Amino acid sequence: MPDGRGDGARVFHPREHGVLTIPLSRRLAAELIGTFILVFAGTGAIVINQESNGAITHVGIALTFGLVVFALIQMLGDISGAHLNPAVTLGLVAAGRFKASEAAPYTVAQCLGAFLASAILRILFPADTHLGATLPAGSTLQSFALEFILTAILMLGILRTTTGAPGKVALAGIAIGSIIGLEAMFAGPACGASMNPARSLAPAVVSGQTTALWVYISAPVLGALAGVLAEKTISTPEVKE
Repeated sequence: MPDGRGDGARVFHPREHGVLTIPLSRRLAAELIGTFILVFAGTGAIVINQESNGAITHVGIALTFGLVVFALIQMLGDISGAHLNPAVTLGLVAAGRFKASEAAPYTVAQCLGAFLASAILRILFPADTHLGATLPAGSTLQSFALEFILTAILMLGILRTTTGAPGKVALAGIAIGSIIGLEAMFAGPACGASMNPARSLAPAVVSGQTTALWVYISAPVLGALAGVLAEKTISTPEVKE
């Protein structure tokens, strides 16, 4: 999730780059394909775990989400920035690292990729009733708070690992994938650890499990904005020339 600029080496800064070097159509295709892979692998692991009576295990599901995000950042980061998540896209806009005018097209592409993945999983596993949809295990408030905090941590991690020395940025995929795997590992049983409106929206709608869906759309968006605020609080102010 480096920047959406095209070279993957530095974060997008509107003062330094008047236009993005990769055509928007190619970046949208990368976001659609990437989010498809994320949802197909991640929620697919949940579905197959249920179909196989727990062969993958909760740990395996958490690792699947972390590993697929790491792989996708390496695969697509230099094309679209590998946002793969509407909350991340909006967070990058709020942080001044992405064009506001391109947030809507990115979000549409991400949601289309997610819906395509859930539709295929529905065809492959017609008996599954949830398709990996995220549902609160406890109270709605508990899941909202968890999703808010988890996404804030994720957004802070994205912002702090995709700027700075080239060596640090080169490891961003590992760091971000690790954050997602870690958060899914400990919080997944309580709230689903979505942190991604597209990832939650698609399986919920396709399976008809839309209970508390508003939690998994609003909490990640608000959490991402909180992560941006946290990053601005701790970062060294930019030196004006």
